[in-house]
Amino acid sequence: MSKHLDAIVVGSGPNGLAAAIYLQQKGLSTAIYEQASEVGGACRSGELTLPGYIHDLGSAIHPLGMASPFFKTLPLDEYGLEWVYPDIPFAHPFADGSGIAAYQDIDQTARQLGRDQHTYFEMMNWLTENWADLEGDILSPMKLPNHPIKMGRFGMSALLPVTTFSNLFFKEEKTRAFFYGAAAHSTLPLTKLASASFGLVLHGVAHKYGWPFPRGGAKNIAESLAAYYRSMGGIVFRDSPIQDINELPRAEAYLFDLTPKQLLNIKGTNFGEGYRKRLENYKYGKGVFKIDWALSEPIPFLSEECRKAGTIHFGYSTKEIENSARRSGKGYVTPDPYVLLAQHTIFDSSRAPKGKHTAWAYCHVPNGDETDMTPFIEAQIEKAAPGFKDLILARHTQTTSQMEAWNPNLVGGDINGGLQDISQLFTRPVASFTPYNTPDKRVYICSSSTPPGGGVHGMCGYNAAEKAYSDHFK
Repeated sequence: MSKHLDAIVVGSGPNGLAAAIYLQQKGLSTAIYEQASEVGGACRSGELTLPGYIHDLGSAIHPLGMASPFFKTLPLDEYGLEWVYPDIPFAHPFADGSGIAAYQDIDQTARQLGRDQHTYFEMMNWLTENWADLEGDILSPMKLPNHPIKMGRFGMSALLPVTTFSNLFFKEEKTRAFFYGAAAHSTLPLTKLASASFGLVLHGVAHKYGWPFPRGGAKNIAESLAAYYRSMGGIVFRDSPIQDINELPRAEAYLFDLTPKQLLNIKGTNFGEGYRKRLENYKYGKGVFKIDWALSEPIPFLSEECRKAGTIHFGYSTKEIENSARRSGKGYVTPDPYVLLAQHTIFDSSRAPKGKHTAWAYCHVPNGDETDMTPFIEAQIEKAAPGFKDLILARHTQTTSQMEAWNPNLVGGDINGGLQDISQLFTRPVASFTPYNTPDKRVYICSSSTPPGGGVHGMCGYNAAEKAYSDHFK
């Protein structure tokens, strides 16, 4: 294809697809170039263990899928996407066999929390009631907020470290651990500024929307986005790796769904030495060690709440979760890691043969670490679900290097497109009020290495495409 286009997107993860859709909706001529044989980036699915068992290769639970202001406007249900809502969005087991559930109902959740019942209810009730006003600012680049008073109230708590926030607002150890479980998605040490923001957003979204996942596999998010894009005349070129921008057709704008490391390897860009140096200094976060299992039965959790939840957070005390987060941030692994697990097949039987099940889990490890964490992850699960190991029919593991080999955007196993601490939460990939722009006026970055960062929400792509459209086509 050699004709001139208005815009070209390189990379077909959810952000790349969102960028292309926005520009195609504006009546522009666009195309997507994807190096892999399938669209989706880290949002894909496949048979990893045994025939008939469908596993998510990257992202598995999508708290921000329904919260995305852009995705909510798209008719993806008409293109094959069906959201499945677990009975309980997420739960947290404890060593005594009990568990705390994050029900979508705030009051039902709060009633489990003892002395923290009232505080939790008031906190989450305010957050969900005001989410419509907050989400545009939370999922946008750094700017003057649309609702400064509400954003200020949210920000005063969100900018705190998780440890400070939990000690300030909660009295019960189990409530604190419950909040830690969601906040630890950040991959940050829990003593870091702004780490509480992840817990607040993920708890709030659970109560506002639930934590859904797509029936049949995460790939159906990407496939539905691609199908909608093609229905408007967009073109997707698969198996099309790009090493030089001059390999592409001429266009007014090029949007790259790549992290800085990959973008720096693209020849033909006019960035200048100063900007290149800033991209070279971009920091990547922790990696993950991931396991997928084929199981003969559902996981036998002692806690009824955990048996009914789509996502489970493992960390049997605040101290244990803090230790795991701290050590993995300093280059060490721990035998008692924080573990995040998804169990899809108790809600979606299409992912496994009749009567059989799957599970998906990961723990955080230092970026690039190659330790086999299988025995440690399985031991953590076994504590809450005795007999789990006896149900394993097959397993598939991925180290950080294997994750990156599968998807080069997962640098050192980092699934968030870069470190999301206070130094890069709002200034990714560089400190700028227009972080999607580069010194090359044709080139934009639309990956999760731009605000608002990691997660399947498409807002990095949407924001970048909006800026490119404003710069070149208005």
